[in-house]
Amino acid sequence: MSFGEPEGYDGDARPRPLGRRGASQAAAAAACLVLGLGLISGAVTGSWLVGDSGEEGSRSTFATAGSLWHSVPVDQLFPPTVQGQGAGPGRADRTWTRIAVAPDSGCKDAFDPLLRKALAPVGCERLLRATYTDATQSYVTTVGLLFTTADAPGMTSLANRFRKERLDRRSDLMPLPYAARNTPAARFGTGQRASWTVSVLTEAPVVVYAVSGWADGRTVDDPQPAEDAMEPNATTAPAQAGLGNEAQGLADRVERGLRKNVRSATEQPS
Repeated sequence: MSFGEPEGYDGDARPRPLGRRGASQAAAAAACLVLGLGLISGAVTGSWLVGDSGEEGSRSTFATAGSLWHSVPVDQLFPPTVQGQGAGPGRADRTWTRIAVAPDSGCKDAFDPLLRKALAPVGCERLLRATYTDATQSYVTTVGLLFTTADAPGMTSLANRFRKERLDRRSDLMPLPYAARNTPAARFGTGQRASWTVSVLTEAPVVVYAVSGWADGRTVDDPQPAEDAMEPNATTAPAQAGLGNEAQGLADRVERGLRKNVRSATEQPS
């Protein structure tokens, strides 16, 4: 039967009784059914990747993600070297080298007052931070994983607020850098912050952030959120230097690593 002919006729347009299907048609229908079931199963399995928190598996994954701060080695959360294929301006490749890891801690004095207030509704279970430099040691970037005490609705509520109020674009809500002594980031203070990104996850009790600046300690008068600094027509100093790409690219890859660790943890036999 061709798609353009009524079901009640054969390939030569001769009438035939309705309801009779050839073996090939039956096999095709069965194959479609199997494929459909496979797609449904795949969608459920991949709910962590798309943020579907309505199933029992997603609730289990959410809980697993919240425990990674004490169950996964730091080298898996913050690898010594991070490759950023296509992460730089013009899709240039980037390589970041970890130069310092902060002791895991609570959130006291870890954020400026306004950002601390904005994040307060989801609480603070643990804060992990690491600072990286690029291959030329021209730039430094601190990336952080804030593990919260919130449930899925709480994280969704905060994510919605950040999106609606554009809190991730406000320079008075920039994250703080981790300036480790005797490293290229030693002079990476509050006045050296150039670009930043903050991402509130909804499928895990985690806030991922990054903040970047120059390694030579120069101050920045016009810090710019990474999303704006990465625009092709952006002309600020952070944008021209690619510091938006530094922050966003490293934050994205640390977040991907977090998701990979969650998948590995949930796939392990209990």
